[in-house]
Amino acid sequence: MNVSLSQRFQNALVLAVQAHDGQVRKGSGTPYVCHPLQVCGIALEHGADEDQAIAALLHDVLEDTHHTYEDLAARFGTRVADTVRGCSDCEEPEDKGPWRERKERYLAHLREAGPDIALVSCSDKLHNARSILTDLRTHGSALWDRFTGKKDGSLWYYAELVEIFAGLSVPPALLAELGDTVQRVRTVSAA
Repeated sequence: MNVSLSQRFQNALVLAVQAHDGQVRKGSGTPYVCHPLQVCGIALEHGADEDQAIAALLHDVLEDTHHTYEDLAARFGTRVADTVRGCSDCEEPEDKGPWRERKERYLAHLREAGPDIALVSCSDKLHNARSILTDLRTHGSALWDRFTGKKDGSLWYYAELVEIFAGLSVPPALLAELGDTVQRVRTVSAA
């Protein structure tokens, strides 16, 4: 699929950089904006159109910044804002609530997700799983201390995600890579 990226995409890219300015990834110190850029790249590699690519760039702004659904809808349209909302497990960075409850709520919501949310969310989870695998190989089991769900909760969550995405309209190659990566995380964690 040959997708044309317009000024809207460029505006979303600028917003992602600005919104995540000063934020870093857990434990690695990598600028956080690298994550939405990677998620966007994964989504585009698996057939994203421009709205899906924009949502991939902005998928964490409701959870982790001061931007609101209304702000995103006004700038990029309701399809993008709805996709970002659907990829968020909360919209209030200061009040995320208990980890397990939040994840169970997100999993229940994901079971009913349409193709836009499924593509962006699966791209997000693949990049997170890749990062976990890399950091696990670098830091060993100490990696799990940085996660609220620790090792058991995180492995449970990713196994559930793979199962749910298998029932959604996710590109087969994307689903296969997520499944393979999650299995490698489990294997390295057990060693």
